Amino acid sequence: MQELGRLADLPESYREDLTAQNLVPLWPSLRSVLPPGAPSRRTRPICWSYAALRPLLMRAGELTPIEKAERRVLVLANPGHGLDRMQASASIYLGMQLLLPGEWAPSHRHTPNAVRMIVEGEGAYTTVDGEKCPMSRGDLILTPTGLWHEHGHDGDQPVVWLDVLDLPLVYYLEASYVTEGKAQAVTRQGAERAYRSGGIVPSPVFGRTAQPYPMLRYPWSEARAALEALAAAEPRVEVVQVAYVNPETGADCQNILGFSALMLRPGESLTLPARSPAMVFHQIEGESEILVEDQRFRLAPADTCCAPGYVPVTLHNRSGDRPAFLFLADETPLHKKLGLYETRS
Repeated sequence: MQELGRLADLPESYREDLTAQNLVPLWPSLRSVLPPGAPSRRTRPICWSYAALRPLLMRAGELTPIEKAERRVLVLANPGHGLDRMQASASIYLGMQLLLPGEWAPSHRHTPNAVRMIVEGEGAYTTVDGEKCPMSRGDLILTPTGLWHEHGHDGDQPVVWLDVLDLPLVYYLEASYVTEGKAQAVTRQGAERAYRSGGIVPSPVFGRTAQPYPMLRYPWSEARAALEALAAAEPRVEVVQVAYVNPETGADCQNILGFSALMLRPGESLTLPARSPAMVFHQIEGESEILVEDQRFRLAPADTCCAPGYVPVTLHNRSGDRPAFLFLADETPLHKKLGLYETRS
C-alpha cells in the first residue's frame, strides 16, 4: 500500500493552527484505524488459573467486608487492554465474585447486561426482578439491563461465580450507570421449569408472555443433559454445542453477548474457525487444552481463557475416558447486529 504522509511532515505552525481549532489530520493515522486485511487487536490470548486465583479471592473475603465492597470481585483483566481498564476483550468484562455465608449484596440495577456462571458452593441465590434463583455449580443466571438484582447466602460455605458483562461497550458508549435499591420481595421461584422441554412453551388460554427475559436461570443439570443427548443422538455431529436462548423467541438470551455450552468427547480435538468475535472459555467439568495463535493453555475445572477474534481456536479434551464441558461467552450478537460478523476459512 502507498505510504501516507506523516504528522511530522507538516509545518509546526500548521499543526498548531489545527490544534487551536480542535482539528486532527486523518492521513497520518489512517493505516492504524483502518489496517489492511485484518483489524489491529489489543485483546491477547490469556488464561486465568482458578487454583492461583482462589486463595487471593478468599483473602479478599478476609480483608474487605461486604459492606465495604458491595460486590467483592477480582476482575480478570487482559493485559493487552491495560489492567486499569478491567477488560477481558473489547466488549467483555470478567470478574470472580465471592459471597460468604450470611452475606447479602444489596439490590441494585444497572445498564450493562450481566450473567453469572456459578463456579463453586451451595446455598447462595440471586433474586432478579422478584424471582429467586438458587445458585449451583454450572448454572447460568441472567441479570439483564435494568432489572433489579441482589445476592444472598443461606449456606455455610463460600460461593464463587464468574461474572460476564458487556460493561466495556456500555461504558464506551457513555451509558453505564447504576441505581441503588432496597431488598426485593420474592414473588416467584423455579420459573425456568415452565421451559424445561424444547419446543414447548407456556400458553395459558392461547396467550404467550411478552416478557423480554422469560427465563433467568439455566440449570447446568439440564444443559449438561442436553449436550449428552445431542452427542448420543447425533454421533457424527462435528461440534456438540448448545446455545442459551430466549425460549419464547429462539433469539440470543441477551442482546450484546452470546452464551453457549460445549462438550468435548473423550480425547476429542476440535478446531473452531477464525471468527470476528472474541471468545471466553470457562471449564465447568473435565480438563481441556486450548491453542490460540502460538499460545497453549491447559484448563482445569474453573479455569478461564480468553481468545481474540479473527484467529482459529483448537480445543482438545485431555481425558481419553470422560467428556469435558466448557461454557463459552462471545461477542457474536453484537457483531451480527452491527453487520460486522465474519468467519474466515
